[in-house]
Amino acid sequence: MNRLTGIILIVISAASFGSLAIFGRLAYADGIDVFTLLFLRFSLSAILMGGLLSLRREPLPNKGVFARLVGMGAIGYVGQSFSYLTAIKYASAGLVALLLYLYPVFVALLSSIFLREKITRVKALALSIALAGTALTVNPEGGQLPGILLAISAAAIYSIYIIVGTGVMQKVSALQSSTFIFASAGFVYGILTIINGPHFPSSAAGWAVIGGTVILATVIPVVAFLAGLKRIGPTNASMLSTLEPVVTVILAATLLGDILKPTALLGGGLILTAVILLTRSEMQAKAA
Repeated sequence: MNRLTGIILIVISAASFGSLAIFGRLAYADGIDVFTLLFLRFSLSAILMGGLLSLRREPLPNKGVFARLVGMGAIGYVGQSFSYLTAIKYASAGLVALLLYLYPVFVALLSSIFLREKITRVKALALSIALAGTALTVNPEGGQLPGILLAISAAAIYSIYIIVGTGVMQKVSALQSSTFIFASAGFVYGILTIINGPHFPSSAAGWAVIGGTVILATVIPVVAFLAGLKRIGPTNASMLSTLEPVVTVILAATLLGDILKPTALLGGGLILTAVILLTRSEMQAKAA
């Protein structure tokens, strides 16, 4: 049951994260810039999670764990998002998204090196299928070398974030970790927003988009991911997270009128196939 719960949590996380691109496009249409969006996203999420933490009367983490949580937010989340957003200036969004989703490969390699996690044949096959599916889903195009390197950096930073999170989640709850990760990322983006000049929502609809970004695309997916990570490990969690681009493509077609290309549908099918393979592998491991 614990493994199945972990799988469900990661799937929920991926589906929720898949809505972030949609909220982002709606936010930009309302005049909100990147730094302000990320500042509001993380700071409001931190306030919400801090309130829940207080109501549940959960204790504060010790100094060592606190430092790692701050690093995950101020360095991990900020570094990954900065690299990703800067990469888009030099390469197509499709290529950047593909390179970002190389992170399951990095996680699997780092897990085998630092966490002694065995990469089974089923996991290797599922990982290969998911990468192929991701390539078809995001429809990659060309880009300049700086964009490619920055996108790979984003994947590498996120991979390290997941590996660090694996150890931290053995000592704190998902609620505790999320609160301090959000707060530290929000603090950094708050400074960047002040330097760059804030561009807050100009309408009630814009603030509604911010609310959706905070609840549906931040709090739910991050808490679900960290809780799932604790149950099924980093490689499985990152593998299942490749459902995210499928959700993004479907939402973009449904809500924004984007056209679903046959290659995207084929890619989504491959990713789902990889997820099914991994899920069956997890269930067999549970039964054993």
